[in-house]
Amino acid sequence: MGRGFVRTVSALLWRGVIVAALGAIGITGVPSGASAQALAGADTVYASAPPRLLQIRTLLADAGRQTSTGSGFLVSADGLAITNYHVVSDAALEPKTYRLEYTGADGTQGGVTLLAVDLPNDLALVRVDKHDAPFFTFDKAALEGSLPKGERLYSLGNPLDLGFTIIEGTYNGLVEHSYNDHIHFTGALNPGMSGGPAVNAQGQVVGVNVATRRGGQLISFLVPARFAAALLIRGKDIRPEAADLRKDVVAQLASWRGAMYKSLAEEGFHDRVFGSYQAPETHAAWFECWASTNASASPKPRASINSTSCKADASVYVASDLNTGTVEINHSYAKSIDLNQFQFATVLTQLAQPRLTLGGTFRKWYTPQHCHEDFVGIAPPADHPPLRVLWCAQGYREFDGLYDVAVVAVTQDRADEALVSRLNLQAIAYDDALRLGRSFLERLQVAR
Repeated sequence: MGRGFVRTVSALLWRGVIVAALGAIGITGVPSGASAQALAGADTVYASAPPRLLQIRTLLADAGRQTSTGSGFLVSADGLAITNYHVVSDAALEPKTYRLEYTGADGTQGGVTLLAVDLPNDLALVRVDKHDAPFFTFDKAALEGSLPKGERLYSLGNPLDLGFTIIEGTYNGLVEHSYNDHIHFTGALNPGMSGGPAVNAQGQVVGVNVATRRGGQLISFLVPARFAAALLIRGKDIRPEAADLRKDVVAQLASWRGAMYKSLAEEGFHDRVFGSYQAPETHAAWFECWASTNASASPKPRASINSTSCKADASVYVASDLNTGTVEINHSYAKSIDLNQFQFATVLTQLAQPRLTLGGTFRKWYTPQHCHEDFVGIAPPADHPPLRVLWCAQGYREFDGLYDVAVVAVTQDRADEALVSRLNLQAIAYDDALRLGRSFLERLQVAR
C-alpha cells in the first residue's frame, strides 16, 4: 500500500472528524434561512460580507504605529476569527514589542488577542471584541475534499490598505508537486489580502488567502478550509494567558520538519545516469526537477557542464526574515573539452562550493557555519568512485536541535570528467541529516 493512498484515507477520515466537531459546537457548513440560497454574483456575495470581515494590523506597542496589515474573518458569534500566521507573526514571537488591532469592514474597531497558530499551514486563530455578530461558515464540500475544479470563488480582503475588496476567480484543486497542501486559485491576490476568506457563491469559506506567485498571471494560493476548521476546534477553548506561542512555534517547526524528512527517507532514492556515473534522485512526488547546460554559452566553454536540480516546495514561514524548509538535490556532470587536469580541477572547485541556502538574517537566526572536508572511499570500491566530500552545517539559535546542512561530493576517479553532487537540507535534526547524507553518498556509483 503506497504512501499516497494512506495519506488520502487519513485525510478523508480527519475531514469527517472536522465536519462532525464543527457541528457539535454549532458551527456548520450549511447556513440557515435566506443565506442558504445560491447567490448570483460578486455583488451579492459582498453585500453580506462587511460585518464578518476584518483588517488586522500589527503595531509597535510603544509607538502605537502600524508596521504591517492583513485581513481576517469571523468564524463564531463570540468573536473568534481566522487569519494568516504571517499576518500576526511579529506579535506571536515578540509580544512585548508588538500588539494587534482590528478594523471591521463595518467600521468597528478594537483589540485582537492571539490564541493559537498553525505554523505549517500559515494560519492563526484570534479573538476580537465583537459579539453576536454574523460570521462565516465553512463549505462542506471543501472540508470533505470534494469541491469540483472550475467552481467560481470570491476572495475577500483589504489589499494595500485601500479598502475591502472582492476578487473573482476559480478553484483549480490542490497544487501539484508540493508537500504543503495549497489550493491553486486563479485570481489576483495582493498584499494586505492575506488571511481573508475565499468563499463560494453561497458565501461559505473554501480557503484562506495566503500567497501569490510573482512573475505569473493570476496565479494565487489558498490554504484549504479544513486546516482553518481544525485550528478553530483546537484553539477555541485556549485561555490567552496560558498560551506560550513562541514555544509553540518552535515545537511545530520541529515536528513538521521531522515528519517531512521521515517521509523523504521513506520515499527513498532512485538512480539516474550522468555520463560515467549514476546518482540518486528522490521518488517523492513533491519535488520538481529541471535541467540546464552550458553548451550554448559564449564564448565556447572549455568544459561541458550538464546539470539537474530537484527542489521541494516545502518551505515554512517563521518570521518576516526567516522562511525555511528548502530541500534540494543537484547533480552536475562536468567533462573537459580542452582543459588540463589542473584547470579542470579549478572548475570542479567552483562547482563544489557549499552554497547553503540561508532562510533569514544570519546573525539573528543562525550560529556560524562549520565545514569539514575529507576523502571518502565507499566499499566495494569497484562500484563506488572515491569521493571528495564537503559537509557544512549551521544551527538555529532559536530552534534547538535544528540545522541547515549541505553535503557536496565530487568524484575523484578521472582526470577529465567528474560528477559534482549536492544535497541541501534546511531545518533538519542533525541525526536525520547524517542518515540522509550517508544514504545519498552511498548511491553515488559508477554507471553499469
